[in-house]
Amino acid sequence: MQVSVENTSALERRMSITVPAERIETQVNKRLQQTAQKAKIAGFRPGKVPMSEIKRRFGADARQEAVGDVIQSSFYEAVVEQKLNPAGAPSIEPKSLEAGKDLEYVAIFEVFPEFTVAGFEGITVERLSADVADADLDKMLDVLRKQNTRFEVADRAAQNDDQLNIDFVGKVDGEVFAGGSAKGTQLVLGSGRMIPGFEDGLVGAKAGEERVLNLTFPADYQNLDLAGKTAEFTVTVNTVSEPKLPELNEEFFAQFGIKETGLEGFRAEVRKNMERELRQAIKSKVKNQVMDGLLATNPIEVPKALLSNEVDRLRVQAVQQFGGNIKPDQLPAELFEEQAKRRVVLGLIVAEVVKQFDLKPDEARVREMIQEMASAYQEPEQVVSWYYKNEQQLNEVRSVVLEEQVVDTVLQKASVTDKSVSYEEAVKPVEAPQAD
Repeated sequence: MQVSVENTSALERRMSITVPAERIETQVNKRLQQTAQKAKIAGFRPGKVPMSEIKRRFGADARQEAVGDVIQSSFYEAVVEQKLNPAGAPSIEPKSLEAGKDLEYVAIFEVFPEFTVAGFEGITVERLSADVADADLDKMLDVLRKQNTRFEVADRAAQNDDQLNIDFVGKVDGEVFAGGSAKGTQLVLGSGRMIPGFEDGLVGAKAGEERVLNLTFPADYQNLDLAGKTAEFTVTVNTVSEPKLPELNEEFFAQFGIKETGLEGFRAEVRKNMERELRQAIKSKVKNQVMDGLLATNPIEVPKALLSNEVDRLRVQAVQQFGGNIKPDQLPAELFEEQAKRRVVLGLIVAEVVKQFDLKPDEARVREMIQEMASAYQEPEQVVSWYYKNEQQLNEVRSVVLEEQVVDTVLQKASVTDKSVSYEEAVKPVEAPQAD
C-alpha cells in the first residue's frame, strides 16, 4: 500500500492512498464464495451454483462492498502508519476503481491540533470566601415561605400582592383581538405578568366590580401586530384573595422532606443546603476564571468537524429544553457557534493539560463528590450505592473531578487573590457581558 500526505492547511490533510489490486480481488472472491454457499437460484441446488453465474449475478455488488470495506480499513491503516489523529470522518475522492487495477483514492480530513498548554502564570483568579450568616438564613426562610404562599379570599379592595380571579376582554379599534380575552384567570397584582398599567389599574377593585382599562402595548411587544397600539380591556373581578405566609411549623417543615424536627432542626438543614450551594458557587466561579484564562493564553484552531458536531449537540439540547415541533437542524447553526467553539477549545485544552501533567481522577475526591451530592437526598447511602453500581454515571463524576484537578493544577501557578464577600455576592450568578 502506498501512502502520501499533503498538508493543505494548519489542520487539513490530503492523503493519497493506493491499494494493490490483489487485495481488492481477494475481498471480492471471498464475498462471492460466501454468496455461492447460500445463494438460492432456480435450477441449481444450494451450494452447487457455478461461480460464473454467481459472478454474473452478484459480482457488481460484491465488488462495491469490497471496495467500501477496503477503503475503510486501508484509511485506518494509513493514519496509524503516518501517525495522524483524524478529528472527524474523511471525505473520500475515488481516483481509480476499475476492476483488475490498483485502487486509488484521496482522503481529505482534519486532524486534532498539536499544541502545548502554557501561560498559567498569566492567568489571574479572584477566589471568593463567604459564610452563611444568621441574617442570610433568615432571608432564605422568608424566601421559602413566600414560595409556599397560599391565598385566601378577602372581603376588601385589591392591593399589590393580592391574587385576583378575573375575566377580561381586550379590543383594538373596537375589535376583539386574538389572545386578548380570558375567563377565570388568576393574576397576582405586581407580578408584571400583564402589559404596563393592567395590574395597576386593578388596585382598589373589589369582587364583582368591572373596570375598563385603556392601555398601550409596548413598542417592543412580542406580537408585532399589537406593538405600540392602544387597547381597551374590560375586566371583571371575580374574587380578591390575600396572601398568607405559612407558619414555620411541622407541617411546613414536612414539605421539604426534612427528618429533623423543630425550628432549630429545620434551620440547621437549610443552613447545610445553603453552605453546599455556597461551596459550589465559589468553586464554579474559580473554575470559570481558570477556563477563561486558559482560553485567552492558549489560542488554538478548531477542527471544523468537531465544531459542527458540537453545534449539532447544542441544537438537540435546545429542542429538548424548549420543546415544540421544530427539528434540531432547523435551528440556525450561527446561534450556537460561539458556545460550541468555546466548548470544543476548552475540551481540547483540558485534555492536553491532563496529558501533560499525567492526571488521573482522584478516587477519594470522586467518593467525596458523590457523598456531597447524596447528602441532599433523604437516603444518601442508597444514592452513593447507585452511583457505584452505574459505571456511566460514575465515569461522569470522574470527569468532573478530573476537571477540578485541572483547575487545581492551573491555580498552583496562576495569580490568585482571595476576597471575603457576603453570602449573597458569593452565590450571585456572574452576569454575561452585554453585546455592543
